[in-house]
Amino acid sequence: MPPICGRGQGVPGVDDNRRAIVVGFVGGFVKHDDARHAEVQFAAQLRDRYRSAIDVEVFGNHSGNQALRYVLRRTATQRAPKIIIFGHSWGATETISLARELERRGIPVRLTIQVDSIGKPGQDNVTVPSNVAKAINFYQSTGLLHGRSTIVAKDPSRTDILGNFEMSYKNHPIDCDDFPWYARMFTKPHIEIENDPRVWAEAASLIDSELSDGRSTAPSIIASR
Repeated sequence: MPPICGRGQGVPGVDDNRRAIVVGFVGGFVKHDDARHAEVQFAAQLRDRYRSAIDVEVFGNHSGNQALRYVLRRTATQRAPKIIIFGHSWGATETISLARELERRGIPVRLTIQVDSIGKPGQDNVTVPSNVAKAINFYQSTGLLHGRSTIVAKDPSRTDILGNFEMSYKNHPIDCDDFPWYARMFTKPHIEIENDPRVWAEAASLIDSELSDGRSTAPSIIASR
């Protein structure tokens, strides 16, 4: 993954006393620290970019309770932190599940980012809870595994769905050589979207906006895909 932003640059408008909490979820049975996966790389780049202004952690999608405890510990000691959650595949479903747990506790979420969201049994990955201010969904529709094409707001007056953006790799292949042969053979589009630098560049742009003045617009990816 290419750098999402300049190393060590300051971030105008970010108040260190109101730090951001960013939680990421990897997909499938991926380990939370597997650096082959874009979610882990993205988190590392966010740490480098924002430094003391941000807390970033990546979890397995089966570690939702651990992620919840992580957020609750930090919200107990920080003044109204901005919470952002992202994930790929099952991790994208866990993104919404964590937001829903925070809703039950009256904790707002600034942004959720779902990348090729695959539903987990008994979990709703379509309806974004009302405590989420903004949400975006990236998906692809080919191969054995393909993501949820549409997310909707539980309360449209409180949640802005920034878009459901379909990504295609028929004429835009992504290098996935670090992944096992069976993943490249059977679920290639699903891992292509995970490794698509366009998706993560848009995610970085949205996060940068939330951590500065909060004025997010429709992602530029709609003109480039």
